Formats: sequence, C-alpha cells, structure tokens
Amino acid sequence: MVTAQNLKIKIFGDGADLVGIRVLTKDPLISGFTTNPTLMNQAGVADYLSFAREVVTIVGDKPLSLEVFSDEFDEMKRQARTLFGLSSSVYVKIPITNCRGESSSETVRTLSGEGVKINVTAVFTMKQVETTLMALRGGASSFISIFAGRIADAGIDPIPMMQQALQMMSNDPQVELIWASPRELLNIVQANDIGCHVITVTHELLKKLPILGRNLEEFSLDTIKMFANDALAAGYTL
Repeated sequence: MVTAQNLKIKIFGDGADLVGIRVLTKDPLISGFTTNPTLMNQAGVADYLSFAREVVTIVGDKPLSLEVFSDEFDEMKRQARTLFGLSSSVYVKIPITNCRGESSSETVRTLSGEGVKINVTAVFTMKQVETTLMALRGGASSFISIFAGRIADAGIDPIPMMQQALQMMSNDPQVELIWASPRELLNIVQANDIGCHVITVTHELLKKLPILGRNLEEFSLDTIKMFANDALAAGYTL
C-alpha cells in the first residue's frame, strides 16, 4: 500500500500563496515548488518581480519554477535570464509554443545551452516531447511538464504517454519528467508507480495527502459517521 511516507516520486507544491508556500517549505514531503501567471493572478499578485524575489527567499535551495509571460521569443529569453538570475534554484518555465502555435524549441535550446535551467511547460503530445528533448539535449538541468491531468480531461489515458516519455528521456539524465495538473491523489500513486520523477500538486490537494494508504473499512466508517453527524447538525426530520 502506497503511503505519503513511502512515495519515491518528488512532490512539488503548485501555487502562488506565499503563506501556503512558507508552510510547505517545512514539510519534508515537499521537494520543490512551481507556479504560473494564472495562479499568481488568482492569488492577487500585482508585481511579478517582487513576488519572484520573495518566493525565491522563502524556498531557499529547493527547485522553484517561475514562468515567462511574453509571447515574443526574444522577450521570453530576456525574461528567462532575469528570472534565472534571481537564484540558481530557479527553473524557468517556457511554454512549448507561443500563442500563435510557433515552437519555442530554438528559444529553449539557446537558453539551456547558456546554462539556464528550463521547465518546458504545457506539453500535451509525444511530438512535443520529442522536439523538447532535442532542444534540451546536452544542456542544463531541466524539466518537461506533461499536463497529464488535462490530457485525462480530454478523455485520454495519459499513462502510456508518460511511460513513453520516460523511456525517451532515459539517455538524458539531466532531464526530468513532471506529471502536471493532477486531479486526485490517485494520480500521485499512478505517477509514482511508473517511475515519474516529479508531480506538481496544488496546495488544496496536498491537504489530502494523509489519506493515502488509509484502511478502507475505517474510511468507510468515518464516511458513515460524517453523514450521520451532518444530518443531525442540520436537524433533518422525516
């Protein structure tokens, strides 16, 4: 039975809540952190660079992925160099394409060749994995983030793709695979079982981690008690 304590996969907290990030830095189960402009906007972040500087200080030497937000490749490179310059623990998220669907592979190749740590994000297809690996080959330490949760949302089982990606990456030890956008704790177990290197997990989903490995008979009884107590608290009658 898999429990939170015997997981081999690295868990990265995914969010932009500085209070939550600070709490998670003290959790031995959390190995790193990721965020993105959408999460930052939802958290009310107004100044990107100030937030980035503060979160770098909070997480210390744990890996931290911060994302560029320009749609132009030259500006992406400038932003990437600025973010990476904040700390050697920063991995710069570069989207697999820009909003026009143009590949960012040359931008990734250039930055990785300069020693900038990259997290290629929003990857959904094996062709994108192949292109990304070619761009990262021989470069700096990096991640490829396959959005397994969103692939599953499309009604497609992401596990075969994740397994194939891991096999393709076997000759590139500086590149690690991230299972991104999990929807439930089962995804952590699935990612762990196939040997995925990292999974990003939202702060809300991380609160459920203690449930992993629970005795199902006890879990059943607790559920029944919850229903009974809630009915009693609501004062329901028939």
